[in-house]
Amino acid sequence: MFSVFRALFRPSFPAASLYLAVVAKAREPDWYRLGGVPDTVDGRFDMVLLIYALVHRALERGDRTQGFLVNLTERFVDDMDESLREMGIGDMVLGKHIGRIMGALGGRLAAYRTALDQGEGLAVALSRNLYRGAAPTVGALDWTVNEVTRLAAAIDALTITDLKSGHLP
Repeated sequence: MFSVFRALFRPSFPAASLYLAVVAKAREPDWYRLGGVPDTVDGRFDMVLLIYALVHRALERGDRTQGFLVNLTERFVDDMDESLREMGIGDMVLGKHIGRIMGALGGRLAAYRTALDQGEGLAVALSRNLYRGAAPTVGALDWTVNEVTRLAAAIDALTITDLKSGHLP
């Protein structure tokens, strides 16, 4: 019942379309089938963080995108809050969980940005964060590195207007 009231009084999220596109891209089956990403709550969470990081990186390069980035992050936090509540996390510990999620987001943003901007280290960053140190199946890491590199370039090539509208390749 309270979620209905929260939905009614939630502030507007101009970045909602883009956030929904991020989640949809993260849920594409090939990440899990060909890329060997664990099809678990943690694996899906890490895929959302990965796609979010690619989008965030592209938006950082645009003029006057700071407010939109803040709104995108607020939408992410709102989604994580709702997901945690659905999993039964109560108000008493919700803040700690959100704090850990934000720490994970910051770490992933830095790791993926550095790897993509320097053109090296993406496999290491993916192994540590997306696969959480577990060895993916043969060829899965290579597939994921290639797909992330391709997707990052495609997202970078979008106009800021298209990106803000939620048009992901």
